[in-house]
Amino acid sequence: MKRMSMIFKSKANKALDRMEDPRETLDYSYQRQLEMLQKVRRGVADVATSRKRLELQINQLEQQQTKLTDQGKKALQVGREDLAREALTRRSGLESQLNDLRGQYQQLQGEEEKLTLASQRLQAKVDSFRTRKETIKATYTAAEAQTKINEAFSGISEEMGDVGLAIQRAEEKTDTMKARAGAIDELLASGALEDFSGPKDDIQAELDRMGSGPGVDLELERLKAELGQGPAPKELNQGGAPTAHPQQQDSPQQAQWPQNPGGAQ
Repeated sequence: MKRMSMIFKSKANKALDRMEDPRETLDYSYQRQLEMLQKVRRGVADVATSRKRLELQINQLEQQQTKLTDQGKKALQVGREDLAREALTRRSGLESQLNDLRGQYQQLQGEEEKLTLASQRLQAKVDSFRTRKETIKATYTAAEAQTKINEAFSGISEEMGDVGLAIQRAEEKTDTMKARAGAIDELLASGALEDFSGPKDDIQAELDRMGSGPGVDLELERLKAELGQGPAPKELNQGGAPTAHPQQQDSPQQAQWPQNPGGAQ
């Protein structure tokens, strides 16, 4: 089971490597960082909202404290010490609430500052990653294009390989058709096949074969003479018959006036 699991994982990893595009992976990572930055910004906004709410509550309580203080003064002015005591008692209760709210306000203010600083750092990181991402994508695209061009020039790419196979098949078919056409021409010339495109002329075919025979015999005799295996070949006259070359010809005078036995002409 462990071996099967390892084989499956290795196959899946190899398939994923073929499917993975670094440019898409970089874009996805950049998108995730933008989403994270957006969450941090929302967190800063939420903390700031809570801080602002506490600030409003603190202002309201401080206004109530001021109001109770004024009421206590007025009560003392009219001789109502009991009312003045009640006002000061309420003012003391508000003071404890204000102390708690001020503590929460300072805590939220510290969290807001931390989140703001983290947001700024993350923004700088995202900007730097975006620049690096675009650089890597451009470099990868250029390398991919250069690789495809080199593969096309070397003929090892899949597309050019298909083109090369198509050209090879076309050349093989062309050679086959040329050989077939030459074989048919030879068979037609030898009479093994009949030409049904025109009238049949056996006499002309026989004369053509006979006319080609002396030329072959003459060439064979010439080759034998070059190799020293026979006499010099005889030339053919216009009628196709060999012409003998006499070693000595009679003079015109001898041919016209034969000599008599007694020496008289």
